[in-house]
Amino acid sequence: MTDNKKKPNPIDIHVGSRVRLRRNMLGMSQEKLGESLGITFQQIQKYEKGTNRVGASRLQAIATILGVPVSFFFEDAPDMPALGGGGFREDNATSYVVDFLNSAEGLQLNRAFVRIADAKVRRRVVDLVKALADDET
Repeated sequence: MTDNKKKPNPIDIHVGSRVRLRRNMLGMSQEKLGESLGITFQQIQKYEKGTNRVGASRLQAIATILGVPVSFFFEDAPDMPALGGGGFREDNATSYVVDFLNSAEGLQLNRAFVRIADAKVRRRVVDLVKALADDET
């Protein structure tokens, strides 16, 4: 009977992961976000894990601080019907991007890559990474 209470809602987990994603993209600590909201970093951790649900007014405040619309936190959420028909978006192709950017290496690589001004050099970096990935398989 209490299993539902112990297991976070998939939407709460998704919203929390999007909060973490955006916070990491900005290089902001949990402590800094918590201070901006007047709450502890532990509360931010609970939001990011989905163990605590983010209320509407708090989510609006987080969106403002992180510089995104509230809808950002719901993009590609599980169990949401796709536009124009049924189905689930759980296996969405962008989920690997979120996982990548939530890793320390992915975030570092992304930050460094976008600072490369020359498009030809960026293309060569992509080709190099592809070649290295092929060598691994």
